[in-house]
Amino acid sequence: VAPVHILLVPKKHISSIMDPKLSEDPELTTKLFSAIQEIAEETKINQEGFRVVINRGVNAGETVPHLHFHLIGGRELSWPPG
Repeated sequence: VAPVHILLVPKKHISSIMDPKLSEDPELTTKLFSAIQEIAEETKINQEGFRVVINRGVNAGETVPHLHFHLIGGRELSWPPG
């Protein structure tokens, strides 16, 4: 996909971005977005740009029933993605 492709997976089981547990735990949401920011800075993809992807549902390509984020960068990313 790109030179940098990192998966961020919360330890707490959350089935998808539509899972009500996610909105019930704002601290977890804050931690996830803080982790994305920190990793983007550490890998320096924040300088030129990066993409954060969540796949939800079969038509989106979801294959794992556990919320996870794809942090992608390190090169120019085209649109539409696929």
